[in-house]
Amino acid sequence: MHAIEKLLAYKAGKKEVHAGEIVNCKVDYVGINDLYYQTVKSFYEMGGKKVWDPERVILFFDHYAPCATEKQASNHKLFRKLATEQGITHLMDIDKGVCHQLMADYGFSKPGEIVVITDSHTTTHGAFGAFGTGVGATDLAVILATGQLRFMVPKISASTWSGRIRKILRQGTENCSLCTQMVKKTVRSQRNGLR
Repeated sequence: MHAIEKLLAYKAGKKEVHAGEIVNCKVDYVGINDLYYQTVKSFYEMGGKKVWDPERVILFFDHYAPCATEKQASNHKLFRKLATEQGITHLMDIDKGVCHQLMADYGFSKPGEIVVITDSHTTTHGAFGAFGTGVGATDLAVILATGQLRFMVPKISASTWSGRIRKILRQGTENCSLCTQMVKKTVRSQRNGLR
């Protein structure tokens, strides 16, 4: 099995999975950015009372930073209320930065984990060895209530390059290797309490 298949199988509690199969997986971290208060509305409309694990929920104030309208400011106020009521301690305020960078900075994106955020760029967490995907408000609300979400196991494909393009790609791979080493060093430092 490919690494992604192994990860999804593990999170689904299965020995193996295959492309096209739909599996119900445990999610490690979820994030809601300030564009998506609908997520909270959907959570309560579904009968949600308490989020499955407040330590694994992250609220990001990064799209409306600073707020330009009363509606945006109202969303921030409602998210703050949610954080207080649900015991969510990871509220990344307007002065913190963009959600994906914060996931890396705070060590939330780790190899072998599933990260789901209400943002289409969440796939970038694959750079940290995580399975990352963006979803809409309803899917995120399901995770808030259950800690799980259904995924379709993706088809895995490979490419072979030759000639001049291969040389260019190899140089890029070497640069990525250096970046990977720096990220690993940073993650180790953060785990040891160094900043």
